Amino acid sequence: MAHITYIEANGTRTQVDVPDGWSLMQAATTHGIEGILGECGGSCACATCHCYVDDLLASVLPAPSATELDMLANVAAERRPNSRLACQLKAGAAFEGGTLTLPETQE
Repeated sequence: MAHITYIEANGTRTQVDVPDGWSLMQAATTHGIEGILGECGGSCACATCHCYVDDLLASVLPAPSATELDMLANVAAERRPNSRLACQLKAGAAFEGGTLTLPETQE
């Protein structure tokens, strides 16, 4: 289990205990984090779980797949070098202490 901090667009910070193997989108929607919609349910078919990962997460994440990159081309908010889709980020011990910042909009 990893402790992940979600920072909503309004600055609200929420720390969530994310079980190993859960996506960071799944954890956010389960805990009522505002700013992640996850309209496709985590199948990497939309971009409504767009987030910005911190340096810790960026250093341990695998590179995005071609499908994730295609979806990131359609994000509603500014795409940045640290943009990822939370549905594609599966928690594990290496995520401990990581932070996701959520954009102002997903639509």
